[in-house]
Amino acid sequence: MSTDTSTLEVFILDKSYRINCPEGEQDSLRNSAQYLDRKMREIRSGGKVIGLERIAVIAALNITHELLSASRHMDTESNSKAELTRLIGKIEKTLDSYQALDS
Repeated sequence: MSTDTSTLEVFILDKSYRINCPEGEQDSLRNSAQYLDRKMREIRSGGKVIGLERIAVIAALNITHELLSASRHMDTESNSKAELTRLIGKIEKTLDSYQALDS
């Protein structure tokens, strides 16, 4: 089972990186590289972090924090929807019981 890949060149802080990428994922990888470049430029322009490696680590931590926060938010929403569905079911069951008593 082989996956077709191609090499994509991306630029992060004006440095070129050639990365193997599955066919059909080039746009996603390109967007990811642009996002990372933007985050690293923001950190560098802040002037408090010096050195490419430190900037990359801080950017990675910030992006990971964003990802985990979004994931927790989605989990909370999913749990809320499940709880609402459960409550709606309970209400419907109660209403059905009352309607059966009225008949």
